[in-house]
Amino acid sequence: MKLRRLAIALCAIALAFPASAQTPDLATIARSSGTPEIPGLKMVWLAPWGDLAKAHPWRNIIVHQTEGPAGSARGGAQAQSKNPTRRGVMVWVETDGTVYWAVPENLVPTHGDGGNRNDNKYIDNRPTFRQVVGNNSVGVEFAGNFPDVTRGPTEAQVAAWRILVKVLRARYRIPLTQVYAHNWIDFKDARYCEGCELAKLAREWGE
Repeated sequence: MKLRRLAIALCAIALAFPASAQTPDLATIARSSGTPEIPGLKMVWLAPWGDLAKAHPWRNIIVHQTEGPAGSARGGAQAQSKNPTRRGVMVWVETDGTVYWAVPENLVPTHGDGGNRNDNKYIDNRPTFRQVVGNNSVGVEFAGNFPDVTRGPTEAQVAAWRILVKVLRARYRIPLTQVYAHNWIDFKDARYCEGCELAKLAREWGE
């Protein structure tokens, strides 16, 4: 009888505190260290998160798309991991949605060409001209638009981005208005608008 009463009591506690309440929310996970499990993301940690207080002061997010074939994000991330400050980015996203965190967050890869866009073609460039650059922006590279550079991201990449952008913004306290496509801030390939679809989606999704 006592065991039955105990079981009933435990069930009542479980109902009062559902699993969602016991699982850390995304914002809490985003401020952690190490190699956390992030719900909804397949994350490959080539460089774990460190002490957030020692991270580089990231202020923006720049979305890139590489003209590599499907499967190239892994190789790009591994090369970046071996030489963190080479031309490239901190985070790579494969066509299947796998996310590779390649660079320690206190190091600055070389990406972006200086925030040199000043034509207001896509956005008002007054706040970004010479201001949104590689050394203050987290770069996220989406692989797979080869051989057609106008090919958009895959459904898996979009799904991963929906979560990833929230994680990046929560971790570094980056406002939604400071998520940019590469082509919004830098003159780029005239054949397509690099990163534009993904940056627009991030802003449409909102908070």
